[in-house]
Amino acid sequence: MRKVLMLGMALGIMCLSSVVSAEYVRGHYRSNGTYVQGYHRSSANGTKMDNYSTRGNYNPYTGAKGTRSPY
Repeated sequence: MRKVLMLGMALGIMCLSSVVSAEYVRGHYRSNGTYVQGYHRSSANGTKMDNYSTRGNYNPYTGAKGTRSPY
């Protein structure tokens, strides 16, 4: 029973950490007057390996698969 509880807590922490690594960008107007709708993106952390647009990853909000090379 204790192992099941510990496993559940570990999974909960992993799920929480993936939610924390995302941020929402509010909609805004560009200098040329075009409106850009708000969107979710992965938080900046200095690596390209975990970005939503990187090959092998996907955006959990849109379901789109990443297509860009991390290199």
